[in-house]
Amino acid sequence: MADAKKGDTVVTVGTRKGLFILHSKDRKRWQKRGPYFEGVEIRHAILDPTEGKTLYAGVTSEHWGPMVARSTNLGSRWDLGKEGPRFTKESGLTVTRIWQVQQGVDGALYAGTEPAGLFRSENGGVTWSSVDSLNYWKGRDKWPPGGGGLCLHTILPYPKDVRRMLIGISAAGIFATNNGGDSWRMYDAGIREYGKQKFFDREDTATCVHKMVRDPADPAIVYQQNHAGVFRRNRGDARWSLMEKGLPVAKSTGGPFGFTMVAHPHDRGTAYSVPLVGDYNRVTPKGAMAVFRTTNGGKRWDRLSKGLPQKDAWFTVLRDGM
Repeated sequence: MADAKKGDTVVTVGTRKGLFILHSKDRKRWQKRGPYFEGVEIRHAILDPTEGKTLYAGVTSEHWGPMVARSTNLGSRWDLGKEGPRFTKESGLTVTRIWQVQQGVDGALYAGTEPAGLFRSENGGVTWSSVDSLNYWKGRDKWPPGGGGLCLHTILPYPKDVRRMLIGISAAGIFATNNGGDSWRMYDAGIREYGKQKFFDREDTATCVHKMVRDPADPAIVYQQNHAGVFRRNRGDARWSLMEKGLPVAKSTGGPFGFTMVAHPHDRGTAYSVPLVGDYNRVTPKGAMAVFRTTNGGKRWDRLSKGLPQKDAWFTVLRDGM
């Protein structure tokens, strides 16, 4: 991929058949590289935004086991670390998948796994250490799995403060640290009870978070797609708040259902979502593909469908598919 140039848009596409990398100067005509790791499941891959050359991919291989691969030349060559993230033998837990790879504020690399675990690497994924304060949480044995398993799928560092981070686990809920991972607290107050118009008052209530993103223009604001609705929370707020006006409501959950949530990289208050019919039928409503956008921090959402198929488009867009 040496022909990718500075200023190009780079898209990483993880699939069950390997990793594909797309790049484009104008986002109209795309060049493709790959597949890399042919026939191997890639749940997540990222490009290091600080220098634009290094790629990291969560590789789930039957041969190597779950590993994080690194390329320092935009995919021309890949290196696997000495070992993948691991729990202690005494825990009885074994990592089966890498769900998320994320770069920390201090340059460290983080991996989220199945079963749910958070791991940190100081050397670009060559070796890993367990974040024990979360991985051996005293109530871990009561964490319920989501439909895709008990997975840590979202890692949100705080750009202005290395001590702060949010993580999302399906379906154990949201956890927050403000001391660099020395300790964690649950962060779920205000989430809708499944199928009801009642909301949890306690932070320590397991909810099924599907995806969270920070507003890059104001990282103190977090948007969340939950199994039971769409929410936002500002740093310092006592609870999550609804942001659902204009979104289709799923009959089963009581709120909009979907998996993905994406924030605009520059425009404050702008985010995107792809609602689905519900947890009983995880496809786009009426077979018409649409992306919903808010430009005012979730006060209202508008349907965008121009250029998207509006007939027989029974699509499912998952949490990192947008």
